[in-house]
Amino acid sequence: MNPIFPIAPPAPGRTRVLEVVGNAIVGGMEACVVRLVERLPRDRFTVTVMCPFESRVTDQLRSFDVEVLITPMPEDPPWSSILMACALVKAGAIDVLHAHMANAHLLAGLAGRLCNKPVVTTIHSRSVSPLDVEVHRAAGTHVSVVCKHSYFHALSMGVNAAQLSCVPNGVDTEVFKPAQGGDADLRRHFGMADGAPLIGFVGRLSIEKGPEVFLRSVLLMRGAMPSARFVVVGDGPMRQQLVQFIDRFGLADCTYLAGLREDMPAVYRQLDAVVSTSNTEGLPLALMEAMASGLPIIATRVGGVPDLVEQGSTGWLVGPRDFEAVASQVTRLFEVPGVAQQMGRQARMRALERFSIGDSVERTAELLERLAATASGMGQAPRSSIGALVSGASRSKPGNGVARAQTKNGA
Repeated sequence: MNPIFPIAPPAPGRTRVLEVVGNAIVGGMEACVVRLVERLPRDRFTVTVMCPFESRVTDQLRSFDVEVLITPMPEDPPWSSILMACALVKAGAIDVLHAHMANAHLLAGLAGRLCNKPVVTTIHSRSVSPLDVEVHRAAGTHVSVVCKHSYFHALSMGVNAAQLSCVPNGVDTEVFKPAQGGDADLRRHFGMADGAPLIGFVGRLSIEKGPEVFLRSVLLMRGAMPSARFVVVGDGPMRQQLVQFIDRFGLADCTYLAGLREDMPAVYRQLDAVVSTSNTEGLPLALMEAMASGLPIIATRVGGVPDLVEQGSTGWLVGPRDFEAVASQVTRLFEVPGVAQQMGRQARMRALERFSIGDSVERTAELLERLAATASGMGQAPRSSIGALVSGASRSKPGNGVARAQTKNGA
């Protein structure tokens, strides 16, 4: 390896992927990229990653023994970033570029076009942005989405159906699973009695996640459920606003801002239910992790959330910003003993059946390999069938490591 330009030499028989990541905060998109890079089979792939800045995310990626390089990625990328991306493609003999976020899609699309290499972008949000559509049309890139809502939105925005796939996110159900015992630091924080419900909000503290809606619902729930306690797990630009809200309405005795946590499996094991009050979502990892951990869900009916939560079986869906409905459904969940536990078991079963991380990684791997195998790479990968997209069922085979997906049309 060249110590000045540290790109691993091409490995025979492996698909060489450049992951172009448009942000590097601690968020859902970044978590998806980390899990993908960690799990892409090393006997089939060599991975290099490009990020806009150093962070905990880049440290995680390097821990998997992959090269991570830094370059600015504004929505109008400087020529230096375009040159660097092209140099990476040529020096690393890259076969396919995989972008995440619109700014990364633009940079990857330009580099792919200049170097005649295939490009795929994964849309992690509920909607395809105008910039993503422009890059798709101008550079002939492939678009992959994570839920039904995004799939049909992409079609409505003019994305070519032959260049569109749906690959839902997945969750590691061996890491996120119900378990007894372990540290109960959140419950100790409140001095909670056994059997008292602990309700959690997990997500970035930013406007799209609606954390203030959760706190408004807490105002109602503390009267209806006096023994319940509430925890907000995450960080972001709205944190100080939430602190002020808690102080203003005297919620400090029942509500705790726990900040970022790296021990999320242990956090979920302490909770009795998870609430999502997002204004917009793709296919949220936090809800998938909570369901795999055996927790019932109360969530807003946005984006791909209805693909996850089965109404009345694994939880309940409510309208965006409807804090009264959130409070009502959480209260309802704990009115009858055993209902929350039953819904949690059904949530766990749904995660096992439909949201395997192995299936998600394998479907992504197959898409990358197909694109890399095309002559020019632009627009040749078969798209997912609508039947497979709607069912969302896992097709993992036991005993294969990362299982291979089997769809009706081979996508």
